Amino acid sequence: MFGKVKKWLGIEGVKVELLLPEMAFEEVGAVSGQMLFHSKNRQLVTGVRLKMIEKYSRGRGNEKLVDEYQLGQIALKQKIEVPADEPIAVEFTLPFQIHKSSVDEFGDKNFLTNGLVSLAKKVQAVNSEYRIEAEADVEGTVLNPFAKKIIKLRKK
Repeated sequence: MFGKVKKWLGIEGVKVELLLPEMAFEEVGAVSGQMLFHSKNRQLVTGVRLKMIEKYSRGRGNEKLVDEYQLGQIALKQKIEVPADEPIAVEFTLPFQIHKSSVDEFGDKNFLTNGLVSLAKKVQAVNSEYRIEAEADVEGTVLNPFAKKIIKLRKK
């Protein structure tokens, strides 16, 4: 009985880990990596959803604003058998597209406008943080295993 409840809740079930390069390149438009699945019991993963998200923050203190933008998403519908105590690696390529603000597009015009935009961003404490998230659907569980990892993005 207790074993069924643990399986249903995903306790001692499938765990997912993201293995990513430290940096992705904007001009490539995709990031490749691996998902590593491991479990104490034999389980079946029926699908995985991967997302790349930008956390865009600006301002300081009480005036700080934070928005999140989804830059790319894929859904893998393949079935993955995860044997007990044996990790399984699955490779993926996640395409993404950076959304530039009108200020960034203005800064890309030439080196003078780029300098002005960079200075304005420093004054306003503008920062972007990028992360990859993976959520796996496991047969017979209610709570899906989830992983996220921060990645740096090298811009042009």
